[in-house]
Amino acid sequence: MLRQNFSNVCQLLFVLLLLCHCQNSGTPETILIGDDANWSEESDFEEKVSTYEDENRDVWQKPEHVLDILGPLDDKTVVDLGAGSGYFAFRLVPKAQKVIAVEIDPKFVGFLQKKKEQLPSAQQDKFEVRLATPTDARLEDAEADAVLLVSTYAYMSDRVQYFRNLKPKLSDEGKVVIIEFKMKDIRNGPPRNEKVSIATVEEELKKAGYTRIETDDQTLDYQYIIVARK
Repeated sequence: MLRQNFSNVCQLLFVLLLLCHCQNSGTPETILIGDDANWSEESDFEEKVSTYEDENRDVWQKPEHVLDILGPLDDKTVVDLGAGSGYFAFRLVPKAQKVIAVEIDPKFVGFLQKKKEQLPSAQQDKFEVRLATPTDARLEDAEADAVLLVSTYAYMSDRVQYFRNLKPKLSDEGKVVIIEFKMKDIRNGPPRNEKVSIATVEEELKKAGYTRIETDDQTLDYQYIIVARK
């Protein structure tokens, strides 16, 4: 009887020790939850990249026309502000003297760096990726001959001050090209509350000190184009 009681006590102690170990080291369920969260975040990023690089985008975005708006670039430095996956940045590399892809998302910065490494060495030398902040593009004075923002302006805060601060970063004849989705309901693009009207952009650029502003809401089916010079 004594031996049986001792055996029972040992079994109880073993169970208690096992429970303590699981609490201290983390149960398998806890690990799976962490893995699921990381997987979800990674899937969201991959979905964004897939959307940005969708081959159907070439049809309605008309990237070559957008690049033509920037003009001859063989001796120019072009900044892709809010570069994302580099849809425009990597199209600019063969045309421009230098391309600076600016992003505030470290994941996209890493993604752009990896894509850069796949470029021919001569093109790698003239392609730079910069991690910026929501309030600072991290550009030097007079560094940019052209700044391109595609589907980025609407998500920026305190835009007047941002573009006021951006002016000194432009060369004497530098320009800003802003492309945003039209306010009307369309198949492609974000919901209405994530859009900004062409009139609002014009007004904010004027407040920021830009005096030569041209608008075009005809060339692209889903988006309008604004070109501003200081």
